[in-house]
Amino acid sequence: MIKPDWWIREMAKKGMIEPFEERLVREGVISYGLSSFGYDLRAAPEWKIFTNVFSTVVDPKGFDPKSFVEYEGEEVIIPPNSFALTRSIEYIRMPENVIAIALDKSTYARCGIVANVTPLEPGWEGHVTLEISNTTPLPAKIYANEGIAQVIFFEADEECLTSYADKKGKYQAQVGVVLPRI
Repeated sequence: MIKPDWWIREMAKKGMIEPFEERLVREGVISYGLSSFGYDLRAAPEWKIFTNVFSTVVDPKGFDPKSFVEYEGEEVIIPPNSFALTRSIEYIRMPENVIAIALDKSTYARCGIVANVTPLEPGWEGHVTLEISNTTPLPAKIYANEGIAQVIFFEADEECLTSYADKKGKYQAQVGVVLPRI
């Protein structure tokens, strides 16, 4: 069952989302915080912008850090048909009976910008690593400390048999922008 704002607020009091914004902040920014049936994550001002300067092949089994440029700032420009990695400002702790899915913010989607996030599994915790794709033939501006993706939480009637923590998942308790691991 999809969980409403009151449930998310109660879970946040137990440490599920830190820091937690109890309302939807909208004035002059791309919205973030608590919404009716989800929570809008904010992008941190840490960026890994992908570039083809060295003609590196993107290989998830042998990721070459020369394929990106690290940048810190309140705004970032993603080159045409490229992408950047960032992380959520919020640190998430998933209960063992809850899974979450993150979706694009419509403001960015209407500009051809896609936020890609894998599911947040039961028992997982950490900063959410976000992949931001610029699908357009033009440079795209992304803003730190503003909304980047909406997380929707689904609660099961019971805990899973084997949580992400039980599996000792390779992205457990990740901090910062985390690159692919084997």
